[in-house]
Amino acid sequence: MKQILAILFLAPFFWQPCAAQTPQKITSSAVTFRIKNLGIGTEGKFGGFKAKISFDQNNLDKSSIEASVDARTLDSDNSMRDKHLKKEEYFDVEKYPEITLKSVSFDHQKNENYTGLFNVTIKGKTKRIKVPFTYTESGNSSSFKGNFTIGRSDFGIGGKSMVLANDALVSVVVETTK
Repeated sequence: MKQILAILFLAPFFWQPCAAQTPQKITSSAVTFRIKNLGIGTEGKFGGFKAKISFDQNNLDKSSIEASVDARTLDSDNSMRDKHLKKEEYFDVEKYPEITLKSVSFDHQKNENYTGLFNVTIKGKTKRIKVPFTYTESGNSSSFKGNFTIGRSDFGIGGKSMVLANDALVSVVVETTK
């Protein structure tokens, strides 16, 4: 009986932290990229976004984000280029159909600005990347917006191309509800 009373007494103290880590539900997402090819900006996007987001701006140590896109959905608005980019030399989508991102830690900068340290995996290679992002809440919904640069050669994308820039800008916008 004493154990039951103790549990009932202590439950409210533990309930709030657990509730804060309830995964947020994705309502919309966009993952885009921009890279120069022959000096000309080329853009594209990935679909098939999936994520498990448990982000609490007041408890960053307990927050986490795990996300992925389906590499097979690559769309640069040019079907010939897309077919080429899906081959082994670039994204090798048959062997590596998923691009993943998993949080390691978060830091609050100021206001709505944060920096996340993420393990990004492309073509079986994982690199740690800093991702600056904004996080805003409005009622029962929230928004994440971030831009970061990856070096394509770090992930074995495009070989030693002399015409394709190494740096690609990746933009991620995710809307969630609690």
